[in-house]
Amino acid sequence: MLADAIRAEVYRFSLNRMQVFVSVVLTPLLFAVGGVFFHMISKSKGEEAARTAGLTIPASTEAVNLADAFSFAAAGSANGVILICMLIAAATIYAGDYRWESWRLISARNDRVSLILAKVGLVKLLAIAVSLTFLVASVIFGIAQAVIYERGISFSIDGAEAGRAALVWLLSYVRIVQFTLIALLTAVMTRSLLAALFVPWALGFVQGIIGTAMPLLGWEPQMWLPQLLLPGLAYDTLKAAVAPGALPAPLTDETVWRSLTGLALWTILPLIGALAWFRKQDLSKE
Repeated sequence: MLADAIRAEVYRFSLNRMQVFVSVVLTPLLFAVGGVFFHMISKSKGEEAARTAGLTIPASTEAVNLADAFSFAAAGSANGVILICMLIAAATIYAGDYRWESWRLISARNDRVSLILAKVGLVKLLAIAVSLTFLVASVIFGIAQAVIYERGISFSIDGAEAGRAALVWLLSYVRIVQFTLIALLTAVMTRSLLAALFVPWALGFVQGIIGTAMPLLGWEPQMWLPQLLLPGLAYDTLKAAVAPGALPAPLTDETVWRSLTGLALWTILPLIGALAWFRKQDLSKE
């Protein structure tokens, strides 16, 4: 029954081509196109500055390592723009049946838990899709750098680097899913598409302000309270644990476990809350 529900959700969402474009393609496309222009402008400005100073810029013989695109894409898959685009898609998926009053038509054809989990499964598939699309954009960024600067192309990565990139990608994937699950809980509780779109954004904005104001509050990033209240901080901390040197101070095992706990709670509790609320919800008028 869950498989049938997932196929139905994927088919319904695939018909909304504009939403597919915004959630999966738009940000990577802008990054790829912007990267090409960035390299062109940087080279032009560099040559102009060299001519003005009467200098000659030696040609670089160092090849562009396209393997770096994997690490870059893994770390950037949960950037702010992608999170907002995925939030738009998630709000549409989670609150669309409330908006169009179609719950009463489909709830009789499957159990409620499967219907909700199918929507979550679709968002997970979109998170994977946007990560892969962003990886393609990162490769294009590297190729454009090689072409514009007339450098060679190489591909070199060892097992440790590949493992770190995979772990960072997994963290980015969890971060996307975690952020969009706030939209799920909001949609079920309010039955509003606008609320499902606005509440996670507003919550993330407030959390960002709190994260910036931690020194004023007397908080340290390693403390339990900020790690539990700020999933973005927990995500950044775990990324730093995977890639040593990202933070000025070394991370302890205790801090890592606090971050894992915070990110897990912000992922699991909204899903459990949405399922519990939805199972008791009256859908006779939806």
